[in-house]
Amino acid sequence: MRWIVIFVLLLIIPQAKALIVEIDIRGEINQGTVELVKQGFDLAKREDAKAVLIVLDTPGGLLSSTKEIVSTVMNSKIPVITYVPKGAFSASAGTIILLSGHISAMANGTSIGSATPISLSEEEKNKTINYIASYVESIAEVRGKPKEIVRKFVTEGISLTAREAYEKGVIDVLADSKEDLLDKISGKVVNVNGVNFTLQLKDEEIVVVEKSLKVEILGIITNPMVVFLLLLIGIYALIIGFSTPGVGLEILGLVCIILSLYGLGILSVDYLGLLLVVIGAILLVLELFMSTHGILAIASIICIVLGSIILIKEPLMPKEFYKSFFYIAIGMSLGLASFMTFAVINIFQTRKMRAKVGDVVGDVGEIIEFEDGKGFVKVRGEIWRCRSDDDLKVGDEVIIVKRERLTLWVKKRS
Repeated sequence: MRWIVIFVLLLIIPQAKALIVEIDIRGEINQGTVELVKQGFDLAKREDAKAVLIVLDTPGGLLSSTKEIVSTVMNSKIPVITYVPKGAFSASAGTIILLSGHISAMANGTSIGSATPISLSEEEKNKTINYIASYVESIAEVRGKPKEIVRKFVTEGISLTAREAYEKGVIDVLADSKEDLLDKISGKVVNVNGVNFTLQLKDEEIVVVEKSLKVEILGIITNPMVVFLLLLIGIYALIIGFSTPGVGLEILGLVCIILSLYGLGILSVDYLGLLLVVIGAILLVLELFMSTHGILAIASIICIVLGSIILIKEPLMPKEFYKSFFYIAIGMSLGLASFMTFAVINIFQTRKMRAKVGDVVGDVGEIIEFEDGKGFVKVRGEIWRCRSDDDLKVGDEVIIVKRERLTLWVKKRS
């Protein structure tokens, strides 16, 4: 009788439905992606999810961000399934994340590989290749993947179709849809940090993690192109701001510099490139205080353009990024540097001219016309309107006592 009561209670009491948390990684991987993954795993822990499903469609991304995501996956206490769906691909950094899952899967018609570091000098490239190859091998060893093939993704830049990857043991499952994937892996046993889990995921509810505002903002300010622009705008806004106090551009410049420094802290940068950009800014400041007839200004533009071209050296960014970045960096830095340099010099010259005008008080001038308390006076070769309480005539020498806009008050020189 007791067992009958228990059975009835189980039928009438609502049971908590198991969840699968889905995290979609699309586009270039950056710090925004890291935050999205963290939010997904936090949700999985709160909801006691049965698994985390990471869906990949990425050409690559930042090395530091990729390592953070892989670390989160490798240390997860919840089974993680990495999956490349139809119409997507997982190259470079995406390949590394795909390999890190407890179960890695791909749809037919997709590909994996091409993780060779790019945009580096030959010496740096060899060191980076060896480092990333060893890193990927260590992941493959933990997940039971063929290390020699995985290493070639990095050292030789090979790519495999989903079928080839499955046949060579690089991935665990071929599935053309998420439903097909969950059906095929149900009943599989996976070891999650020493604990065996039997996956029972068929027909379970999938909850997709939505991008938060923080994810969007981090994605923007750690985008290499945005970091580059923030740095340039910040430098010039600071210079203009300090040249024209009261406008508030120095505040904008400071904000842009802080945001760019955060981004540069995440990115792998060439310090020679960064140094050239800083030298370019210093040369522009020197041009403002030294009469070099534009020589330092031209040198400033050259330094900033050259520094911008070599500034970013992320090894796992897609080749297309560097092709576009090269031309955009030249165009944007040359255009922005030229325009801003011209603007800064003109603003500074205007300020010096205004300062010079304000200094006429106390100078000696010559009356060239005067009648009924007003007339014109010649000061420093310039003709000004003047007013005076003295009785003056043409040719009298006068002293400038004050200035009211474009009118000078004068008195007869003793």
